[in-house]
Amino acid sequence: MKEHLDSRLSVPARTTCSEVLNIQSGERVLIITNPVQEVLSVSQALYLAAAEIGADPVMIVQPVKTQLDYADPSVLAALKSGPAVVCSISAEKIGKDPVGLKTPYRYEDREFDHIFDYLLNGTKSIRALWAPGIHEDMFCRTVGIDYTRLKRECAFISDLFNRAEGMKVRCKGGTDLYIGLRGREGEADDGNFSFPGSGGNLPAGESFASPELGSVSGTIVFRGSISLNRGDILIEEPIIVQVEEGFVVSVAGGREAGLLEETIAAGESGAERLAAEGALPPGMGEVYRRNARSIGEIGIGLNPAARVTGNMLEDEKAYRTCHLAVGANYAEDAPALIHCDGLVLEPTIRFILPGGEEKLVMEDGVLNL
Repeated sequence: MKEHLDSRLSVPARTTCSEVLNIQSGERVLIITNPVQEVLSVSQALYLAAAEIGADPVMIVQPVKTQLDYADPSVLAALKSGPAVVCSISAEKIGKDPVGLKTPYRYEDREFDHIFDYLLNGTKSIRALWAPGIHEDMFCRTVGIDYTRLKRECAFISDLFNRAEGMKVRCKGGTDLYIGLRGREGEADDGNFSFPGSGGNLPAGESFASPELGSVSGTIVFRGSISLNRGDILIEEPIIVQVEEGFVVSVAGGREAGLLEETIAAGESGAERLAAEGALPPGMGEVYRRNARSIGEIGIGLNPAARVTGNMLEDEKAYRTCHLAVGANYAEDAPALIHCDGLVLEPTIRFILPGGEEKLVMEDGVLNL
């Protein structure tokens, strides 16, 4: 490992450690990464920046993991060892937790199928960031933003997610969707991961929510990019998805539509296989299989430095976009083996408040906050 920070990476690395994560001297910091140069160099920069502060960083390098792969046992053991801060700087995913899948971790009335989620959202004993697919250019461009502005915009949108009964998402490209939000909470990926139980993406920059179960209906036209089982792709021919009662019922388009169908099918068959192997709790195979077609997230991009490049980590943060995910949600009540984010470009978004009032927050991609 290099002993000194690369000059290009030093500023965003120090910003991440000090401003985003608020790492303190003596804290244990776990960095999980892959032997891929782009993510490895970002991980090394974070390691050295944490060490400069006087923290105690440790870096684990595991093979690249897709949405359907298991994490290395050493990674899961390291998570269980009690670090204060966890940074997952992966080429794709951190990998699934076979123990949590078979016997979910319980905290109060919630269940978690991964030790990472249990520690972050259950016991709230860690703070964390995850950056699947980050690279040096993205790291340098999108981390050094105005976090005061980002926090303000994220808070505004998250408050609407909390108060609204639903929302309408439309665009000139053909999207026409209703999303129920009753009983749901908005999440702010605002770059403030400084307290236990807080975490989000690097780069930060979105507000999002898990739709009310069974509520989503209409048409989604994905354009720009989409994440699939084996990576993110730019969309050349729009993917047209029909949704009824919260589940995808048809996918149409060209090559990219076929790849989305293949990923959904992999999520379904993977759930059936794990159930047959006894790797899921009794009866949960059908739940995981069914939710491979669930609409699990609606998010609005709020990072002014982000742009659409074919890398979903950055793309979903870009202004003038929103994104919807097919697969698992973040409310932990619709588990699936996949989570495929896809962009809707230049949407018009209205939140429906109690009493029927509609609040326009974006018109043809332009924020109206």
